[in-house]
Amino acid sequence: MTRALVLFAHPCPESFSAALHTSVVETLAERGWEVDDCDLNAEGFSPVLTEAERRGYHDAPDNIGPVQEYVDRVRAAEALVMVFPVWNFGYPAILKGFLDRVFLPGVSFKLVDGKVMPNLTHIKRLAAVTTYGGTRMRALLVGDPPRKCVTRAVWHVCRPMKMRYLALYDMNRASDARRGAFLGKVRREMEAF
Repeated sequence: MTRALVLFAHPCPESFSAALHTSVVETLAERGWEVDDCDLNAEGFSPVLTEAERRGYHDAPDNIGPVQEYVDRVRAAEALVMVFPVWNFGYPAILKGFLDRVFLPGVSFKLVDGKVMPNLTHIKRLAAVTTYGGTRMRALLVGDPPRKCVTRAVWHVCRPMKMRYLALYDMNRASDARRGAFLGKVRREMEAF
């Protein structure tokens, strides 16, 4: 049985992101996967990297103390699915904070002669399911930071066999039909994931 950690980062349960999150969790569960559903807002995750955490950032393994529960969940996962909206051309603060506080030296990467080496290679599948308020062109004009962060930075520390980045652009003008089609695409992708 594959164990997936689903990181969800949207505070509103009636949002389209919440519908995408539900679809991801239900589809993986229907496939017989064990799903660790981590709704960061509902769990009250604090995204703030404290002064003490920053000072001890490189002190593995002691650096994991404040976020031990989340580190354990990441270490237990064989797949990671991130479900989030793009806000201000980036992750919601709670997801960025999760990566800052949990993807630590000794957890997501090792420093070897000053180089970042992957340390989450047990994660064999990586996916992001996201929405952008603006068009794909608008995202491209600013470099599409969220896409690059997932497909380069998070990908690098995992080196998964399978990677998917599923994005609905121009969400602010998306019709019910377009949102429904994207939900269907996400379900199909999770069935094949």
